[in-house]
Amino acid sequence: MEIRINLDVMMAKRKISGGELAERVGITPANLSILKTGKAKAIRFSTLMALCHELQCQPGDLLEFQE
Repeated sequence: MEIRINLDVMMAKRKISGGELAERVGITPANLSILKTGKAKAIRFSTLMALCHELQCQPGDLLEFQE
């Protein structure tokens, strides 16, 4: 079981680059890359909220549970 992060899919739909999104959200491009590749072990609610705000989506659009 795992939580899959669909950040790259939503970024492609919104046509936003990683550097631009990282700047808008207030995280480093390296940390955004860790989220995009699924290597993150955790995410702060404030970061998730900022991502959803900038991408105009819901948390469920970014996070997916897979068995």
